[in-house]
Amino acid sequence: MEASYQLPYPPSVNHYWRSVGGRVLISKEGRAFRRKVCAILNRVRAEPMDGDLAIEIVVYPPDRRRRDVDNVLKSLLDALEKGGAYENDSQIKRLTIEKRQPISGGHTTAKLQTYRDAKTCHA
Repeated sequence: MEASYQLPYPPSVNHYWRSVGGRVLISKEGRAFRRKVCAILNRVRAEPMDGDLAIEIVVYPPDRRRRDVDNVLKSLLDALEKGGAYENDSQIKRLTIEKRQPISGGHTTAKLQTYRDAKTCHA
């Protein structure tokens, strides 16, 4: 089983969390990103994948500023889970991410497949 999604560029982990009154919460930017991802997954009628998963992520930053590729993972994986792409991110057994050249507005592609199928393809 396989699914691919075109998604907005995620907020960095540095912008995803906010401390408010001693509590750590998802920021306004993080909640807006999550809503966008949920709307996209709802529109394409994404069904939760079960079992072990392999996920390939390609990010296209919105500009040429220096960015750490690992800083976008938390918000992206949380949004995919919340949007129903899978039940829980503990299902992820293989995760790859690649940063490509910036494009205006930025975007992300996420390809999910069962881990068994991914092992077969890459072995």
